[in-house]
Amino acid sequence: MRRVSGDPSLAPSALPPAGAASGAGIMAASKPVEAAAAVGGGGGGSGSGLPRWQVALALGAPLLLGAGALYLWVRRRRPARGKGPSERKTPEGRASPGPAAPGGTQPDGPGHEEMSPLDRAQAAKNKGNKYFKAGKYEQAIQCYTEAISLCPPEKNIDLSTFYQNRAAAHEQLQKWKEVAQDCTKAVELNPKYVKALFRRAKAYEKLDNKKECLEDVTAVCILEGFQNQQSMLLADKVLKLLGKEKAKEKYKNREPLMPSPQFIKSYFSSFTDDIISQPLLKGEKSDEDKDKEGEASEVKEKSGYLKAKQYMEEENYDKIISESTKEIDVKGKYMAEALLLRATFYLLIGNANAAKPDLDQVISMEDANVKLRANALIKRGSMYMQQQQPMLSTQDFNMAADIDPQNADVYHHRGQLKILLDQVEEAVEDFDECIRLRPDSALAQAQKCFALYRQAYTGNNPLQVQAAMKGFEDVIKIFPRCAEGYALYAQALTDQQQFGKADEMYDKCIDLEPDNATTYVHKGLLQLQWKQDLDKGLELISKAIEIDNKCDFAYETMGTIEVQRGNLDKAIEMFNKAINLAKSEMEMAHLYSLCDAAYAQTEVAKKYGLKPPTL
Repeated sequence: MRRVSGDPSLAPSALPPAGAASGAGIMAASKPVEAAAAVGGGGGGSGSGLPRWQVALALGAPLLLGAGALYLWVRRRRPARGKGPSERKTPEGRASPGPAAPGGTQPDGPGHEEMSPLDRAQAAKNKGNKYFKAGKYEQAIQCYTEAISLCPPEKNIDLSTFYQNRAAAHEQLQKWKEVAQDCTKAVELNPKYVKALFRRAKAYEKLDNKKECLEDVTAVCILEGFQNQQSMLLADKVLKLLGKEKAKEKYKNREPLMPSPQFIKSYFSSFTDDIISQPLLKGEKSDEDKDKEGEASEVKEKSGYLKAKQYMEEENYDKIISESTKEIDVKGKYMAEALLLRATFYLLIGNANAAKPDLDQVISMEDANVKLRANALIKRGSMYMQQQQPMLSTQDFNMAADIDPQNADVYHHRGQLKILLDQVEEAVEDFDECIRLRPDSALAQAQKCFALYRQAYTGNNPLQVQAAMKGFEDVIKIFPRCAEGYALYAQALTDQQQFGKADEMYDKCIDLEPDNATTYVHKGLLQLQWKQDLDKGLELISKAIEIDNKCDFAYETMGTIEVQRGNLDKAIEMFNKAINLAKSEMEMAHLYSLCDAAYAQTEVAKKYGLKPPTL
């Protein structure tokens, strides 16, 4: 299934969908060839495992170092105001209007008796500031404490500053509990006190109170209009940590979930030299006209792998692992094929730990069909890439090319790996070799065009962009039945803001693959970017869910849009549905980060009445 994806997954890849790079070793079937960062997105870089913020990009929001879900509502980013505040090393001066304290006057200096209580408090604070700047934090704390005791209780803003300054001194002494306590006092007195909220967020981070940290930094980001990189980076960091923690626990106890039949067929269509996905041969099928003795003999041989293949043709996928296991247990004639088939379906249900031993065994079987071993290497290599182990992944793909140099699948999938590693020239070479071996490989032709387009677009080379766009036109003319060609061309056209033509390309995809839910999601996103037609966009994404109620990308996108609309409870519901469909631990972590970001906004709205603008 295609999706705008910021993870190391490509279309169609050697492993089933995981949305993001994953410990489960799943890569997306029939996704567009995109590197880890979206075309034209900020956050840059290639490599693997970056969060998927491309949905935001599709809706016109900026990418800020992958800061992501919390900020998807931002439609236009004003120029940053300088570099933003660096980490605070000095306490604050006066916080409220009114008469300033006499310059340099200390609580026990001349004119002490004539000073008002507030002036005496300000003088104590000023003395504390001098100690702070001199690195004498204990003395500074004593002065700030005196300022707090002297300050009239109705002077909320001044009092909140004194607490915040004392928190700054505690921070220098790494007394995080005291920092949090003083910042809490400051926020109680001044609920929209950005510096106190951010200092408390950092203290909560040190105290490992991630939920509270996220809520505070969320409030800070909203109050600052998402202009401070430091607070946004902290939010991104905490979201990732929370996501990983929750995903690790849930994924460990998750029930295996078979993807939809549409997805499985799309996945297997990405291979041309995969023995296990080929139809049963005539001699392997049962013959109802045989006598009972002959029929019994046939059934006996089909007691494992061949029975699993039969179930595969019938789209009865839930029985394939158990039937393959029967063949493996008796070390039958098709043991290597059964191991590979079982491993493939373990990957499809998101169980990479179970898949790897089977893949390892097939790869080590030197007497097995070389195409089985090469296919196992492709799948293990893709799994390693999902697990962010690019060196191991590269080794497996190179080994596959060594043992089966005439296997077009090897070059096709290795080309996708090279795209992820930002090695576009090498990727194009692999796609060219795939095309040489299989001139009718429309998919490789389309993905080669997209690789060249990405290189030209990110390199800001208009002539090469024009040549790549011409390449797409040639591909869809030569291969008019290749839905992927239209889909990739549509993405490039969207980048070029040729929305009408992009819409036509998505319509071509739907005509060719009416049951491909992801195309409807992309077409829905296009309506938002092109016409700001929210109703039409949601209608198309709802259609995607109707077609495939296991399309996690549709639920994720729906949740993202609901965040932008301010419907946070609905967004959380959608993200949770996507979480339950996640095929990998890292995909799940990404989705939890989206969900946690939405939940943090609901808490901030309750506590401080802060809400981002909505669509």
